[in-house]
Amino acid sequence: MGELKLSVSDMPMLSCNYIQKGLLFPRPPLPIQHVLTLLRRSLSSALSHFPALAGRLVTNRDGTICISCNDSGVPFSHCTLAAATGGCGPVLSLPHVALSISTVDVPVAVKEFLFDLDGAVSYEGHFRPLAAVRVTELSDGSLFIGCTVNHAVVDGTSFWNFFNSWAEICRGGALDAAGGVSRPPVLSRNFFGKSTAVLRFNDDQGPAVTFDVTAPLRERIFRFEGETIRKLKALVNRPFSPPDSNRAAEISSFQSLCALLWRSVTRARRSRLGDDATVTLRMAVNCRHRVEPPVDSLYFGNAIQSIPTSAPAGDVAARDLRWVAALVHGSVAAYGKETVKQVVAEWERAPRCFPLGNPDGSVLTVGSSPRFPMFDNDFGWGRPAAVRSGRGNKFDGKASAFPTPAGDGGVDLELCLAPDIMAALVCDPEFMAYVSHP
Repeated sequence: MGELKLSVSDMPMLSCNYIQKGLLFPRPPLPIQHVLTLLRRSLSSALSHFPALAGRLVTNRDGTICISCNDSGVPFSHCTLAAATGGCGPVLSLPHVALSISTVDVPVAVKEFLFDLDGAVSYEGHFRPLAAVRVTELSDGSLFIGCTVNHAVVDGTSFWNFFNSWAEICRGGALDAAGGVSRPPVLSRNFFGKSTAVLRFNDDQGPAVTFDVTAPLRERIFRFEGETIRKLKALVNRPFSPPDSNRAAEISSFQSLCALLWRSVTRARRSRLGDDATVTLRMAVNCRHRVEPPVDSLYFGNAIQSIPTSAPAGDVAARDLRWVAALVHGSVAAYGKETVKQVVAEWERAPRCFPLGNPDGSVLTVGSSPRFPMFDNDFGWGRPAAVRSGRGNKFDGKASAFPTPAGDGGVDLELCLAPDIMAALVCDPEFMAYVSHP
């Protein structure tokens, strides 16, 4: 296939860690060696349809960075948790992982031992694999399939399309009569046209991540059941008195949940920030349908931007939740094709890496999406019981949204906060009233 040039939406991700997402499955009804053979063979087949993942990054003489589809390969490893921890680690089972939500922090072992390429920065795809898979047997025989992929190569939409395609091939359901997968990736790599912008670096080492990886963090997954979110949505869409003439469309379920989270985290930070500080909510947004003409939904690569909503901390913390939700909704509704075009043009004038992080403690960043088909990944022995992520791209104020296993519109919010802020959040009665306790 040759080379695929990084787009204006790929290049800013070169300073991000690799995406690390994995799925936890009940113990398969097959011998482990048979399972591993199936996974390896189907992975090899999947990579023939996603050749970029088996390549490496290259920088050409003109400064352009491309994916060389040179079939360098994707590492596939298998171990038991006991082997991964040297026999000194914790006992980690399916219930321990799947039920570690709402009332307890995420077990450290989930982040430390279940993913390859831990700590890798996407620019390092010049000399590291662009993807890696690790299959770990937990203490009770359940399997965790951890997938790590370079963030300059994929966004969440592309990541889960690859994961789903691999699972379909493994269970024998993906290939059509011509040998193609059911959702073949579009490899044009030309999000928003063929830009001539170049992102240059001073040396071969490339950029570092833009946040402090040593800062202390607590991480917890808060579950919001589908029925609870529907009640929250009904609440924030209840009309103001007098009515708000500026809001014509309904506030979505996810916007409602993000508003609740932003308000609650801002309250927890209020004593540190002060009421006059400006706080910002950033929501990752899929731009495939926000450009003209629209990009194919199966476009393989990054096609994302970040929608900011800002306001004084005192207003976000103290005003009615409906006001906060309307503010979030307004930002999303206004983010159309002209805004996307403007953001691209600004980046082309001054190419730079995306400043992921929270340097002054005022930002809340929400990534991933409950719309991603995470629980559709059936490798042939049933659906996963849980989705978990590694340590990559985590900092104070980073949240990731996953669908719940029930598939009823519920959301699992994986949230990282400074320890004192997390302690304050879990004591917030309004926030915790919406959280499900298993």
